[in-house]
Amino acid sequence: MNNDKPVFSVRNVVMDFKVRGKSFFSSQKTLRALNDISFDLYRGESLAIVGESGCGKSTICRIAMRFYNPSSGSMIFEDQDIHKLSGEKLKKYRQKAQMIFQDPFSSLNPLHNIYYHLERPLKLYHPCDRKTMKAKMDEYLTMVGLTPPEEQGQKNPHQLSGGQKQRAYLARILAVGADVIFADEPTSMLDVSIRLGVLNLMNKLKLEMNKSFIYITHDIATARYFADRIIVLYAGHMVEWGDVDKVVCNPKHPYTKLLIAAAPDPEREGPVELPVKKSEETEISVWTPESKGCPFKNRCPVAKESCFEVFPEAKEVSEGQYIRCIHE
Repeated sequence: MNNDKPVFSVRNVVMDFKVRGKSFFSSQKTLRALNDISFDLYRGESLAIVGESGCGKSTICRIAMRFYNPSSGSMIFEDQDIHKLSGEKLKKYRQKAQMIFQDPFSSLNPLHNIYYHLERPLKLYHPCDRKTMKAKMDEYLTMVGLTPPEEQGQKNPHQLSGGQKQRAYLARILAVGADVIFADEPTSMLDVSIRLGVLNLMNKLKLEMNKSFIYITHDIATARYFADRIIVLYAGHMVEWGDVDKVVCNPKHPYTKLLIAAAPDPEREGPVELPVKKSEETEISVWTPESKGCPFKNRCPVAKESCFEVFPEAKEVSEGQYIRCIHE
């Protein structure tokens, strides 16, 4: 248990969206994208949030970046609700919390070279003379592995590979001075051969510079490699969370077991028999404020009648490992 003060906290966040049916004349309905999300992030720690597409992983990042206001709940940075910040306090938060986007090809302005992308935040947040600024830019480029810095800094984004673009964007984040970094599947669009290099760079920033990461991914293997703790998300609900080795090596929730069984394993022999209930109702339930029962009930191989009526409360199944399941 970490006794330090969290650098970023999420408390009971709920996110509802209004959606229409297929017809223009159909009435609006409320889709609950996130339901009762709570966690803490500590300095120098990486927290992975995993789950299949559409489970709400990226929505958490977008709320943290203030693209959306939560329907209820709060996100806390330096003892303040980030959605109530304004003026200099908001400017400071935007400096200290930055996001790495999934697509490295659209994260940088194609009309300007890499030096330009580093110079802008330095002028805004850390003004200094020209010589000092050039030295800082070269230092950040060297730190992220873009060497020689004079050559790489003068290149435009189209002259860099996908992995180099992500490294350049990480250099920009360092220039801003961020302490909390929201990494939204930063390696999913990169070749397998260079994913490890980007993960190792992020790990270096965590260990040597005490940066904190929220790492969004659908890849259990990279989550275990990079993260200290993990949250498994399903249909906007936290279904299992805790120490990454405990959750991955000894999963307790049926959905976590399904995710791990579906992951590639070179040592596995024979075909994979996924523990999914064989029925007509195996699609993800669309969750609304009126929904009841367990969100995984339609696909769960061990679901009972009570699972359709009772929303499972969080419970600790081993030290530092929690799930929402009434049968475990």
